[in-house]
Amino acid sequence: MKVVVACGGTGGHAFPGLAVAEELVRRGHEVVVWDSGRDIESSVMGRWKGPLFSTGARQLKVANVFSIWSSIRRCRKEMKRVRPDAMIAMGSYSSLPPVLAARSCGVKVLLHEANTVPGKAVEFLSRFAATVAISFDITSRFLPGVKTVKTGLPVRSDIASGTRFQSIPPDAFTVFVTGGSQGAHAVNQLLVEALSMMKRELVSSQAARPLYVIHQTGAADEGMAIAAYAKESIPSRVYAFERDMAGAFASADVVVARAGASTCFELAACGKPALLIPLPTALRDHQHYNADAFAGKGAADEGDQRKLSPRQICRYLMNLYNNPERLRVMAEKMRSMSIPDAAARVADLVEGRTIA
Repeated sequence: MKVVVACGGTGGHAFPGLAVAEELVRRGHEVVVWDSGRDIESSVMGRWKGPLFSTGARQLKVANVFSIWSSIRRCRKEMKRVRPDAMIAMGSYSSLPPVLAARSCGVKVLLHEANTVPGKAVEFLSRFAATVAISFDITSRFLPGVKTVKTGLPVRSDIASGTRFQSIPPDAFTVFVTGGSQGAHAVNQLLVEALSMMKRELVSSQAARPLYVIHQTGAADEGMAIAAYAKESIPSRVYAFERDMAGAFASADVVVARAGASTCFELAACGKPALLIPLPTALRDHQHYNADAFAGKGAADEGDQRKLSPRQICRYLMNLYNNPERLRVMAEKMRSMSIPDAAARVADLVEGRTIA
């Protein structure tokens, strides 16, 4: 089969798409990945070794209407040239031009929705799809009259095979902070202050285990975080974009993160306890519902960014520091949320197979 995998916009949509693309290639199919061509995608798409086509898709705003129309025409021209047997689109605004182009050319369309609450693009495009693959059972309620199949969310194949960073002392209590591939300024500020407080408390109490911090900050806050940890003499690994996410997860005792679906399912694949801090402005509050799905199973805790203070986060982390058994139980429950064959299940749908 010839298959187009349309993904991009953010790492949260690109990584699952690449996982599906790699699975399809492994099965012997001819695969082309379509991204939107934004600079932010380059660090993610660098791992894809096959053909890549940039659609020029832009966010769904009135100001972008001409760019979107141009992207649809560009996609339609490429669709006619490639003549794929099927397209799987992974959601977000980057799916709109490819799916509309596929529909106009009579190409079979499948969609994947990562989050609990469907985004506007998937909600609109679902009328053109043979099937919508979903990550959470609850998602089907938001897509009445649409054929949905729960596949889980594909994660990068190597995410759970990382090894602990050698630079981290064996006895260190390691906190990994990540706001996603673009960073999260509010989370960065809260955690830099909270971890500084925690370090002072550990020194004051002469605690046995040292603190170590891994922090993916995004480009804007890298320098700030480095300076803050140096001031408090906190051993740390700080990068705008952490290229060894598998190693970061493997090294962490606990993760503090946004609640994007990709992050949640990567945590599940790695069995890592987490404090999830949803993005308050996320469309339809979908990050809250993602976090709630994991917190409801005891795999994570959810914090409200609008109410959290550095002191509260410090106390939370100190509680986990002093309660390793709670961390162990959370890790087990997090691991139980994993769907390790999600990429294979999505690939089965593309091939037209029935999924139980």
